[in-house]
Order: sequence, then C-alpha cells, then structure tokens
Amino acid sequence: MATMESLIGLVNRIQRACTVLGDHGGEGMSLWEALPSVAVVGGQSSGKSSVLESVVGRDFLPRGSGIVTRRPLVLQLHKTEGQTEYAEFLHAPKKKYSDFAAVRQEIADETDRITGKSKQISNVPIQLSIYSPNVVNLTVIDLPGLTKVAVEGQPESIVEDIENMVRSYVEKPNCIILAISPANQDIATSDAIKLAREVDPSGERTFGVLTKLDLMDKGTNALDVIEGRAYKLMHPWVGIVNRSQADINKNVNMVSARQKEIEYFESSPEYGHLAHRMGSEYLAKLLSQHLEKVIRQRIPSIIALINRTIDELNAELDRIGRPVGVDGGAQLYTILEMCRAFDRIFKEHLDGGRPGGDRIYGVFDHQLPAALKKLPFDRHLSQSNVKKVISEADGYQPHLIAPEQGYRRLIDGSLGYFKGPAEASVDAVHFILKELVRKSIAETEELKRFPTLQSDIAAASNEALEKFRDESRRTVLRLVEMESSYLTVEFFRKLNMEPEKTNTATGPNADRYTDNHLRRIGTNVSAYVGMVCDSLKNSLPKAVVHCQVREAKRSLLNLFYAQIGRKEKEQLGKMLDEDPSLMAKRESIAKRLELYKSARDEIDSVAWK
Repeated sequence: MATMESLIGLVNRIQRACTVLGDHGGEGMSLWEALPSVAVVGGQSSGKSSVLESVVGRDFLPRGSGIVTRRPLVLQLHKTEGQTEYAEFLHAPKKKYSDFAAVRQEIADETDRITGKSKQISNVPIQLSIYSPNVVNLTVIDLPGLTKVAVEGQPESIVEDIENMVRSYVEKPNCIILAISPANQDIATSDAIKLAREVDPSGERTFGVLTKLDLMDKGTNALDVIEGRAYKLMHPWVGIVNRSQADINKNVNMVSARQKEIEYFESSPEYGHLAHRMGSEYLAKLLSQHLEKVIRQRIPSIIALINRTIDELNAELDRIGRPVGVDGGAQLYTILEMCRAFDRIFKEHLDGGRPGGDRIYGVFDHQLPAALKKLPFDRHLSQSNVKKVISEADGYQPHLIAPEQGYRRLIDGSLGYFKGPAEASVDAVHFILKELVRKSIAETEELKRFPTLQSDIAAASNEALEKFRDESRRTVLRLVEMESSYLTVEFFRKLNMEPEKTNTATGPNADRYTDNHLRRIGTNVSAYVGMVCDSLKNSLPKAVVHCQVREAKRSLLNLFYAQIGRKEKEQLGKMLDEDPSLMAKRESIAKRLELYKSARDEIDSVAWK
C-alpha cells in the first residue's frame, strides 16, 4: 500500500494543478471538489489563525482585531526532504518566499488588492503553498471568521455574506470540517459547531478543536467537552494551547511554542491523562491520517469521476475540433474535410433532411402560378387593343380571311409577359439557395473554429450561385422566346372558325372589322396563350431546378476546390486562422485533459502499491 505521505502529497499536487488550471467545477463536481480537503471554521477571535500557524509551525498569518481573514486562504502543505522551507503564491508563481513575515505581508496586500483597504470580504481565494520538512501533507482552507454583528465600515449583510461563503465550502460532501471553538466560552454558543451540525448532522466530517484552554477561569476545565459529554462528535475533540499575546510580542518561535504546549498538557492535572492526544502536532497528524483514510475510501468514486470527465473533455475536443497540422498537406486535408461537412449539410437542406428545400417547391407551386395569373392578358387582348394591333398589321389593305400577322403580333406581345415571372422564379430560388448556404455554414460545427474559412466558403458558394442564376435566367428566357419563335400550327388548324358576317356599313367612319370577328380573334389568341402558360408552368421549374438546384448540389464548391489546390502552405494557413477564444478554449481543455489523465495514472500507481 502507498504511504500516507505519498497519497496525500499526490492529492495536494493534483489539487494545486486543478487550481492553476482554474478547474474548480462548473456543471457537476470538479476534481478539486472530489478530492478531500480541510476547512477551518470558527467565530472571530476563536483562535483559528493560531491553530493554523501551530499546524504549519510558522508565524505567517495577519493578525489584528475584527475581521482579519477577509478572503478564503487555500493553504497547501507539502512535506519535503531536507531543511529548506519556502512558500509560493499562485498569483506570483515564480517567486519563492523564505521569509514568512513577507508571506504575512503578501497575504494582507493580496487581500487589499481585491477588497481594498476596507473591511469588505471577497469569495475569491488566495492560493498559498508551503514546502517544509516540518509539515504533514494537507490542504487546509482558512475561512473568514463567523460574526454576529456588522461593525463600522461593513455592510449590514456582512453576517449573512460570511456565513454563506463559509457554508459554500463546508457543505461539500468531501470537505472535512475543522470546527474551532474557544474553551472560555459556552460550547452551546459556538458558531462553528452550530454551522457544522447543520451541514454535517451525523458528525462524520467534523473535527472539534477547543482553543484557549489555558485562559479558562481558575477552578474550571473543559473536560466535559473534550471527553464528549457536553457535545459528542464521531471524532475525538482536540485541545490546543495557543501562543499568548505576550509570546507573539516577544516573537517566540513555533518550536518553542509547541514545546510549551506539550509541557502544558503533560503537567496539567485536568488534561494530563489526555496529553497523548492533545496539541497542534497531534491535530496535524490526526487530520492527515483521517484525510488519508477518506482518500482511500473515495478512490473508486474519484477514478469514476476522472474517467467520466476525460470522456466529456474528449467529446468537447471532438466537437470544437482537434489542432490542425502545420504542414500543407494536413491543412489542405482539413479544409477539404470542412468543405465536405458543409456540403453534406447543404444537401440535407435541399433533399429534406433539414428544413429549407421545401421553400423552392413553394416558388413553383404558389409564387409562379400566382405571378402568371396576374399577367395583364385581359388588357392586352381587349377588343380595342386587338383591333389596334390587327389594323396596324394589315396596313393599307385589310386581311381577307385570317389576320395572320395580327395573330402573330398579338401572340408575340402576350408571350413577352412571361419573361417577368420566369426571371422572378430564378431570383426567388437564388435567394433561397443563398439563405441555405448561410444556414449550412452556421450549422457546420467543424467550421465554427475557422471564421476566415467560413467567409471563403460563403464567398465561393455565392459566386457559384451567381453563375447558376445567370445560366438559369438565360435558359428560362430562351424557353419563352422559343414559344414566340415557333407557333403550334395544329392549334389554329383545329379552330372551328365560324363564317364572318359581312359588314354593310359604309362611309369614312365605318368600323373596319365587326365586333364578333375581333372577339373571335381575342378568344383564339387567349386560348393559345393559355396553352403556352400551362406548358411553361411545367417547363420553367424544370429549367430552374436543372440550372440552379441540381448544379448547386453537384458542383457548388468545384471552383473553390480548384482554387485551394493551387494555394501555397502560407495561404492555406491563413484560411485556417481560428477564433482566438476558441484556440484558448481548446488549449484549456487539452490541459485539463492532460491533468485528468495524469491524475488517474498517478492515483492508480500510488494508491494500490
């Protein structure tokens, strides 16, 4: 089995790596939260700082009246070989502090950087690591002291704000609670015990620490508490004797203070029989032993969390895309893969796998017939206009039987109206195809990381669509012109022409043609135009689909493929310039992935030795 120091030391290193990467959670539990740590909870002036300094064996925490700890202090203790002792702050990772008075000052300065020189609090933690041969491997979180009233310079909500902050740490199931209570106060009024009881009613995670035993009134003692009669916990209470203010003023070092504490318990008539499990050194070892036990119990769930998170991170990397190779071949391959992904989605829109293609059918089924129905044939084939066109076509000599030239002019003029709806259908389909290109680019997840490539594909697609539209416009106009170029003779041969009545009118103002004859001509032309209209209703959609929709499906990016095939490596690289925020996100995910894989391997290798 792994030693306690190696397992807890490993957890410390993993937690520090999590801290550096900012892996403190999000959705679900983070690895940092899954690994057990110790949170120090107590009221103001309960002796929290002294307990921590005793555990560390160094005088390094700011002191004073009121709220001194105004930000959480995440303290990681790393047991080292040799005699060198130093500290490091996460916000200044390249600076090593061997002077612990400077550590105290930096904690105060870093607190002020966030909260200002006021009495405000902040939930942004200070991360401090101490490396020493005189500590046990441990992660301890020093939290602001619980208070009952706001003092001058503090908002009225300070009491609730501090409690909410402390609660956010201690309510986590993997947090070990170190509840600090002064012995010279009634345990029933202990803020730390009250909060611990709320978040850990079974007491499984709570360790009770009684401070200031040497300051109790003469003739009194705390045996009822320490021996569990006044308030029973699952774990034994530990008594601590802090340095006195006189010792602090005289700069009595921690080695002397610890020795003095040991002598106090060994010589105490009340606590002498408990001396072997009293004091700061015993507390540190007790916490470390319990931490090691909890870690071992949590290993299966920790490994399960790590494996689940690795799967999630890999899936996220796949979603946003893996890093692109630096050589030209890899870059060209990536671009082609992006294009294929876009092209696949675009075709799904056209073929019905995604919405949008149905709008093209709507152009042919609704828009085109409606436009044809609105054409002004009634005006063009009115009796007065028929007479005008026929007269002009006859010239100085009226026609004898059928006004063929008049028919042709009336038909040609009518068929010219079809050009407008034909071109409108082309433009409507072109607009829909452009919209589908835009939607397809937006829906292609692989493309989201490459804004320049998105723009290039959009530009190339729209350029191709413009060419398809021009060809489609030429084709539909050609269809209309073909109808004008050659009339269907059989239609007119089958007409049942009634004999016209002779017009007996005389004089210069007499009508040149009878009304019945003109109406017959208008009706015949209208019938022929209707036949052509029915034909164009079928042929125009075919031409538009053939020239635009089919070509968009078959060769939308053909020109783009030809262009990128001739580009140099540097030009390809410019097309793959990713969004900086996405690059940063991928880098962050990759680092977290590396952390979790390393953590899994290390826990596997250390835990079961």
